[in-house]
Amino acid sequence: MYLYLVQHAEAVSKDIDPSRGLSDQGMDDINRVSRSISGLDIDVHEIFHSGKKRALQTAQVLASHLQIEDKVTEVDGLSPMDEPDVWFSKINTLNKNLMLVGHLPHMAKLASLVICGNKDNKAVNFEMGCIVCLSRDDDLNWSTDWIIKPKMIK
Repeated sequence: MYLYLVQHAEAVSKDIDPSRGLSDQGMDDINRVSRSISGLDIDVHEIFHSGKKRALQTAQVLASHLQIEDKVTEVDGLSPMDEPDVWFSKINTLNKNLMLVGHLPHMAKLASLVICGNKDNKAVNFEMGCIVCLSRDDDLNWSTDWIIKPKMIK
């Protein structure tokens, strides 16, 4: 199983847009990252997002490039301050490749819980528009396969 953890791309400030949609830079970043991964052999069954506008827009761009626009769903438990234990439990009962689009500190805590078994460790240095690919082996052990950040792609 593969788990793709995504921190939403850069959003505008509340002064510009109270719902905090993606900035022009954020849209450019997530389009570059999405184009980059669309050339890889990635099989994502569903993309779940927090429901916040910036996470929804990030998920929609990813889904478009992965050609799974009909597999984008808003779910609970991916907001910035949500506890990672809920998704950690869900992930360990599933056997399909998922992409979760959310926010810090939740994404960082979830990654640390999955990789290290401790949400307070800092296993991954997320950045806006970043994708972390984790894989689970047959013994249910997780490891980091790759990380891609907007600054890595021209």
